Amino acid sequence: MKKLFLLLAATLVCASAWSFQRETIAIHSKAMNKNVMVRVVLPDAYHEMKDLSVVYLLHGHSGKYEEWDAWGKASDWVDRYGIMLVLPDGGYDSWYFDSPVDPTYKYETFVTKELIEYIDSHYKTDARREARAISGLSMGGHGALYLAFRNADIFGAAGSTSGGVDIRPFPKNWGISKRLGTIEEHPENWEEHTVINLVERIKSGELSLIIDCGYDDFFFGVNCALHEKLLKAGIKHDFYVREGVHNWDYWRNSIQYQLLYFSNYFKAHKK
Repeated sequence: MKKLFLLLAATLVCASAWSFQRETIAIHSKAMNKNVMVRVVLPDAYHEMKDLSVVYLLHGHSGKYEEWDAWGKASDWVDRYGIMLVLPDGGYDSWYFDSPVDPTYKYETFVTKELIEYIDSHYKTDARREARAISGLSMGGHGALYLAFRNADIFGAAGSTSGGVDIRPFPKNWGISKRLGTIEEHPENWEEHTVINLVERIKSGELSLIIDCGYDDFFFGVNCALHEKLLKAGIKHDFYVREGVHNWDYWRNSIQYQLLYFSNYFKAHKK
């Protein structure tokens, strides 16, 4: 009987520890004339809460909106930190641009305008930039910093894990040329849409930044280059490197640190 009681108690503790709520919605994008799937993860006590801080998490190339929840286990942390997660679908290879060569791909407009407006009008969020962060992995790591650097009036904090933060060394990879044109024919598009060239758009302290990458990741070199450029520009940021490759084992570990980082930022900027 005592063993049964202990087993039941342990089950209840585990159940209460991760008792978040999931919602999957289709948000219509006027800019792209289509519905975009979005996963929203809420703390279990959401209905008793107000003015929630929000972290937008972007998936990688060939991924889908639910992956940060299903594979990355990011949802396990919403109750601990009392935050919302918003996981939008970024298409197979959007790179989160407003494509200069394909008018049907306007993912910067979708995320920074249509998605945020929907979330803030339908959920109990704190709509200040100081209560909004964005991060992502790989293509989504590029997308998070790209959107934050270009829209620092919208996001207060931003992160990237294993991000493709300089796309120029990879002109034949991951469908980027479909969104920008080839680097030979449209070099200006590649210069204008790569994160490392947007450092000059931000001032130190304007964004709270956390960037990480594994030693054995094929994006390790470009992440180190971004770190060096941020240092030279005097822009404060957290930069972590550790053992790891470009996979979910690394990202599941990384997101724990990033969500803690964002939680601390939100607490420091609470109304």
